[in-house]
Amino acid sequence: METIYRNPKNKNFFEFVYEAVQCIPAGKVASYGQIARLCGSPRSSRAVGYALHVNPLPGIVPCHRVVNRAGRLAPAFAFGGAGVQKRMLEEEGVAVTEDGGLYYVDMDIYRWNPEI
Repeated sequence: METIYRNPKNKNFFEFVYEAVQCIPAGKVASYGQIARLCGSPRSSRAVGYALHVNPLPGIVPCHRVVNRAGRLAPAFAFGGAGVQKRMLEEEGVAVTEDGGLYYVDMDIYRWNPEI
């Protein structure tokens, strides 16, 4: 996967995260690491998570479409908990399973693979 966002001087990393996440289509998910790589900072998956935790535009930036690399939903989803993230994904046609009290998405089926 190549970097699809270049950092002009007037943008910060969080803005790139929000742009990248807005590209994830309904019915697909991406991992934090995937978004970090797309933003040109492959070791910044935790920063992606923080950016989404403080997402200033939750109705516009679909942070519910970002999961960990194993497909696990955020146990403390910033906008209402894992149950809310699960419901939002299911409304978009993404199947979510439960294992040990945690929710998962099958990344082989639902991973977003952007054309670069």
